[in-house]
Amino acid sequence: MNDSNNPSAIRSRKQITGALLSLMEKYPYEEISVKQIVLETDLVRKTFYRNFKSKDDVLRSHIRTILRDYFDIVNNAKGDVLTTVFEFADKNKKLLKLLDKNDMMYYVLQGMNEFILSVKSEQNPELNPFSKLFAGLDSDYLITLNIGGIWNVISLWVRRGMKDDPEEVKAAIKQYLARIGTI
Repeated sequence: MNDSNNPSAIRSRKQITGALLSLMEKYPYEEISVKQIVLETDLVRKTFYRNFKSKDDVLRSHIRTILRDYFDIVNNAKGDVLTTVFEFADKNKKLLKLLDKNDMMYYVLQGMNEFILSVKSEQNPELNPFSKLFAGLDSDYLITLNIGGIWNVISLWVRRGMKDDPEEVKAAIKQYLARIGTI
């Protein structure tokens, strides 16, 4: 993806991303072509390729954007991380449902794993709610354990139509973690 901060490039990327998401509501992802995406916008094919390599690049770019916001929120959260995770999922439910419909939830998991490990060194440990838990341990393994576990919970919640009460899901997770502590 072209990361230009030129207002025209930003506007083009938003149009292209919006077109892809709109098409995903109507068609299976695998059937969507770059040509269809371009036809949904007022742009030309050259503009698409100036900003993205492929439709996968469009989707990954969009996921990276929302993950940046998510990790900023998690790192600055004063409250419960699980609440923050469910709020993130609820805020992005349209995208998550589209990904689930296309069996592509793994895109977010891949994005989380790549993003968190790449920015870990930039984070202020005092702001990260997990820093105390990870102290003295190999944090890469623990980060991926946390991401994988939480993401699988969110994936199941989305697959079930996001109908289960997040408070009940969080309570079950907390009870389970408390039981692990007694083993």
